[in-house]
Amino acid sequence: MAEGLGKQAGRGAGNEKARGQAVNLLFTMLLFLAFVLCALFTVLIGGKVYENINRRSQENFTGSVALQYVANKVRQGDREGAVQVRTVEDVPVLELKSDIEGGNYVTWIYWYEGSIRELFFDPADGLGLADGLTILECDGFQASQSPDGSLITLSTEGEGGGELTLSVRSGRGGAENE
Repeated sequence: MAEGLGKQAGRGAGNEKARGQAVNLLFTMLLFLAFVLCALFTVLIGGKVYENINRRSQENFTGSVALQYVANKVRQGDREGAVQVRTVEDVPVLELKSDIEGGNYVTWIYWYEGSIRELFFDPADGLGLADGLTILECDGFQASQSPDGSLITLSTEGEGGGELTLSVRSGRGGAENE
């Protein structure tokens, strides 16, 4: 009889050991599940942060690239009387005049139908605003000139929009042209 009690006590210890192993396995699996969920949430949050950074970068790109492109065109064409802002078909147009191989040509930069456009042509050709090539799509673009003609202000509208004021050096005359 003492022998039977010892066997039953041994079986009880085996059940407790099995239960302990099951609890350890369950705890390990729950810990692994928690790790996987944390990793998943980290990836999802990181993806959202990346989208926001990319969107802001695109907005800044649109505004600053458009302004810098037009500013560079103004600087290239900055000659006496060659840079002016005028109105064509109720649209403000930045006009840059140039003499190439004896011919007089004009470059217009303006906003038309949702994009900044550029048109390089001989004024005798009779081209209009619809003929320009799209430079960059944006919500709006304005060009204005000070009354004395020495400053040109460029601005883009919408998200990422900005403003840039350029000094037209050739319009002032004197030693500053050198």
